[in-house]
Amino acid sequence: MRITVDTNILVRIVVRDDVSQADRALELLEAAETVVIPLPCLCEFAWVLLATYAIPPNKVAWSIRMVCDRANVSVDDAAVAAGLVLLEAGGDFADGAIALAGASMGGETFVSFDRKAVSLLARSGIDARLVDAIR
Repeated sequence: MRITVDTNILVRIVVRDDVSQADRALELLEAAETVVIPLPCLCEFAWVLLATYAIPPNKVAWSIRMVCDRANVSVDDAAVAAGLVLLEAGGDFADGAIALAGASMGGETFVSFDRKAVSLLARSGIDARLVDAIR
């Protein structure tokens, strides 16, 4: 079976706050022919681990890699890599993933009110600007 997973499947596997659900979720991932994990799911996954469970960013990055590196998992590899770069630099996974996904869709400049995101993205070589810098 080819499946698309919801964020709660990934959270259960990592957090194991409900062992029965965690075991079932892992069985599901292992049994599936293909596991599709859409980018919004990974953005939400990172946010939930950080904000709800107070998991440190380096462990969140490890968790994302652990899930995405499975042979049967399909993700937007480039966007995930960009998200991980930003997360490991002290930023938000979603900002890196969004910037890369936007560029792949034709966006030339990432624009935000978030100074930290713009600074980290610019340092990583992505054209990123604060809204106030756009004229």
